[in-house]
Amino acid sequence: MRLCINIDHIATLREARGGLEPDPVTAAHICELAGADGIVCHLREDRRHINDRDLRILRETVKTKLDLEMAATDEIVKIAIETLPELVTFVPERRQELTTEGGLDVLGHMHHLRDVIAEMHRHDIEASLFIDPVLEQVEAAAECEADKIEIHTGEYANARTDQEQMDLLEVVRTAARRAKELGMGVNAGHGLNYLNIIPFRSITEIDEVSIGHSIISRAVFVGLDRAVREMIALTR
Repeated sequence: MRLCINIDHIATLREARGGLEPDPVTAAHICELAGADGIVCHLREDRRHINDRDLRILRETVKTKLDLEMAATDEIVKIAIETLPELVTFVPERRQELTTEGGLDVLGHMHHLRDVIAEMHRHDIEASLFIDPVLEQVEAAAECEADKIEIHTGEYANARTDQEQMDLLEVVRTAARRAKELGMGVNAGHGLNYLNIIPFRSITEIDEVSIGHSIISRAVFVGLDRAVREMIALTR
């Protein structure tokens, strides 16, 4: 499976001091040189980490693939069209949350999501929907004409026992298989790390994983280049 690196936490570290370091654009360059298949960033409405300048320069410098995570709001949709990432991933967003807490309710917002996905397609941007591994949500994503889904793996990542982890792995596998049957690409992410990625590799229907926090945390001790290369070795 392909590995894309989420660099939001580099920007979070920068914003902790309100300065200029570390630069997420530099981090993206290191990740690509280390072999990452793409760069992921989330331009939140409150700009708590990645900001407009970051996104603009990332678009100019990323050589692999830029995946822009975003809320389906008028402001951010306009920015996406101006930026032209290869992929946008629509995610739910709450101001109070520390990180994305769950998947989109596609069933409850089908009309709006269908419209924004169509708008992305008019500008040759692929669209993915970040959803929980629920078959009804997978099928709703297909009805919205999403190119891909990204399966929220938070429950799997937070499993307390081996049996619970295996049970939740099967839930993810079932959702991924259904998405493939419906003609969509399948990405996955949230809470994946150097340990729980190992059984996750058995889900052959998953094309790509997006990992950020675990890799950036590992980089504190071994450096970003090595942290990325170590994860690549585990996902191949």
